[in-house]
Amino acid sequence: MDQPIRSIHVVAGVITDARGRVLLARRSGGRDMAGLWEFPGGKREAGETSEAALVRELREELGIEAEVGEALIEVPQLYPDKRLRLEVRRITGWKGAPRGHEGQALAWVAPDRLTSYAMPPADRPVVGVLLHPDRYLVTPEPAADDEAWLSALERALGAGAARVQLRMRQAAPARMRSLAERAIALCRRAGADVLLNGDAQLARELGIGVHLRATQLREAIVRPLPKELPVAASCHDAGELKAAQRIGCDFAVLGPVRETATHPGADALGWESFAALREAVSLPIYAIGGLSPADITAARGQGAQGIAAIRSLWPA
Repeated sequence: MDQPIRSIHVVAGVITDARGRVLLARRSGGRDMAGLWEFPGGKREAGETSEAALVRELREELGIEAEVGEALIEVPQLYPDKRLRLEVRRITGWKGAPRGHEGQALAWVAPDRLTSYAMPPADRPVVGVLLHPDRYLVTPEPAADDEAWLSALERALGAGAARVQLRMRQAAPARMRSLAERAIALCRRAGADVLLNGDAQLARELGIGVHLRATQLREAIVRPLPKELPVAASCHDAGELKAAQRIGCDFAVLGPVRETATHPGADALGWESFAALREAVSLPIYAIGGLSPADITAARGQGAQGIAAIRSLWPA
């Protein structure tokens, strides 16, 4: 009879120095995934709070007395021999000088270099949380008035939208290009990431990312754009998430978590099923479907990068 898979709750800390660098620890030989880099921390023991466990682990591993701050994300991850939940907290201060007290190498890493360090699957979504926005605006299709649509986009950017998907599937090609060029200019002026829904060729020509529809993802064999341009995909099940990871998507959108007006009658995943799908891949994933910024904390608690939305992020 197969043995039941063990469940482990690990608490890790994001420690940042005065220069903004993040501390990583290298898993030493003799441990599983030896040689990979991770956020320092360790297993929460029975009867311990997360805060107490993290303070103890950082004292044992690094020789510091840490002050534990806000929760950043909890990543459910399934490994061949265990089901892990990685809870990540920000460290707001510490006493002492971090040293590898268990023989592990340490590295202070600039945030933009974090993606170049090989990490266990559960740690990779944490990097996404540190580097990228917690909300992903999906624009509604432009109606007849282009100026009104562009004005609404500008207001959304002014309200803090920092990652935008341009949906223009119903626009004629000439109108799509013209409107996309003007929207891109607005996004770049605001410092926002911008991706175009569905049209990889036009995205390449415009020098922006592409967001693949699920139907396109299922047919994709390779990543459609070079590494310097972001690629994302809409996913609804485990197969699509694995396809997104296989072709090298930078992030995915998974849902619907709740029933939406856009897709009435579609089966809603709920948070439990969202987390079960999340644990099979290591991509950053936005939750979508009837969500608003008020749901970001709940989304992060199930391993999401944040939320993606049309209605709750687009000005009325």
